[in-house]
Amino acid sequence: MKRQNGFTLIELVVVIVILGILAVTAAPRFLNLQDDARDASLEGLKGAINGAAGIVYGKSAIEGKERKDSDTITVDGKTLDVAYGYPKATAIKDAVQLDTDQEWQEVTVDGLAKTHQAFTLKQYAVSGGKVTKCYVVYNQAESVTSAASTSVVSCK
Repeated sequence: MKRQNGFTLIELVVVIVILGILAVTAAPRFLNLQDDARDASLEGLKGAINGAAGIVYGKSAIEGKERKDSDTITVDGKTLDVAYGYPKATAIKDAVQLDTDQEWQEVTVDGLAKTHQAFTLKQYAVSGGKVTKCYVVYNQAESVTSAASTSVVSCK
C-alpha cells in the first residue's frame, strides 16, 4: 500500500475556513487599538500634569505661598503664577513643559471656566482649536481646601 503524502483538498478548505472565522472574530479587537493608544497618551499627560502640579505645590509650601489665592514662584528658571500653591490654568503648560510646537495643543472646550485649561494631541484638535473628545482638562485650585485636579475625556 502506498502512503498518502500531503493534505487533501477538503482538509485545506477546512483549515482556511477556520482561519477565516478566527480572523473575523479577532479583527475588531485589533482595529480599536488607535483609541486605546490615544487614551494612553492622554493618561500619560494627565500623570505629567499631576506630577508637575505636585512639585509646584511642594515648592510653594516650602516658600509659604500655599495659602494665597494669587502669587508667583520660580521653578527651573521660569516664573509661574500659582493659586493656593498649585499652578494656575494659564501656567500649567510651563510647569509641565509641554511641547506645544510638535505634540500637544491647548484647546477650547465649550463650557469650561477660565480656571480650567484643556490639552489634546495636535492631530485631534479641529479648526479653531475646538474638541469634543480626546482631551485632558486641568482644573486649578480654587480654595485652600481644594487641590488642583486633572481629568481625561476619553476618545471612545
